[in-house]
Amino acid sequence: MDNLTHTAVGLFLSRAGLGRWSPRGTAVLLLAANAPDIDVVSMAGGPLNYLHYHRHITHSLAAMPILAFACVLVVRFAGRKAVYWPGAFAAALIGVASHLLLDLTNIYGIRLLLPFSGEWQRLDITGVIDLWIWGVFLLAILGPFLARLVGSEIASSPVKSASHGRGSALAALAFLLLYDCGRSVLHARAVAALGSRLYQDSPPTRVAALADATKPWRWYGLVETSGAYNVEIVDLTGAAVPEHPMVFQKPDPNPALDAAARSQTFVEFLRFSQFPLWRVSPVSSPENAHLVEVLDLRFGTPMAPGFRASAVVDANLRVLETSFQFGRLRPK
Repeated sequence: MDNLTHTAVGLFLSRAGLGRWSPRGTAVLLLAANAPDIDVVSMAGGPLNYLHYHRHITHSLAAMPILAFACVLVVRFAGRKAVYWPGAFAAALIGVASHLLLDLTNIYGIRLLLPFSGEWQRLDITGVIDLWIWGVFLLAILGPFLARLVGSEIASSPVKSASHGRGSALAALAFLLLYDCGRSVLHARAVAALGSRLYQDSPPTRVAALADATKPWRWYGLVETSGAYNVEIVDLTGAAVPEHPMVFQKPDPNPALDAAARSQTFVEFLRFSQFPLWRVSPVSSPENAHLVEVLDLRFGTPMAPGFRASAVVDANLRVLETSFQFGRLRPK
């Protein structure tokens, strides 16, 4: 998820009571809820380096206690005030866990079992950005301030409460849990609908349903068959959708494709890509060379590509150059 959502969850956990587990508990939770994204520093090594290390070891179960301890350490010495170490560490551990759980729900996924396994896990039930979660969280943050403002105007003295915002925080966290459970049910229905029929007379071999940012009943469907990828919108209300299904044929076997796939850029990209669509096309220079491209259909199509790797392969199957670029993150 985005860092605004992670930060809000850290704040709500603090207001719900975890912030009282130690002095400066709120600071610990806000830091811990965002700590796994410290991997952003890998961007300094370029896009391909960032692709490798983003949601890498910092988003694993093995790193949770290390990150939690580091967060308490930073708050203790940066704030120059004592903390209650057992309570602060427990709160930080929950904050880091909240980050991993939120990232697990969306289409990018995480590698929970590193360093023992590099397999990606993802639930596909929310987008990287979810506007419903944003809206409810905004109300939960602003509500206590508005209530305090109104209360202070009515009362003869300012309203003070040790549990300021606790009810709103608990309501926001409960909403998040119920919302994700509801989206999980809808996701299962969308996957079942996509997998229940033939595509160009071929049965599906893999199916994915990706969340829409604004309509929980609307899903972006990806269906792989033996010879093609099918992309279509699934509306669980039964309403007609204006978008027509798109079909992308898989390319025939090609030595240039195999040569590009062995390059480091493509090896790294294919570790990440879950629905890779390949394209091979001739280029004018050098003579008889080919441009090989692969993109991940979760984040775009050939008309509007997202994450994409490309290579120029000459007639002797030598890879002359490779490149990788990030595109937009599909908010669905």
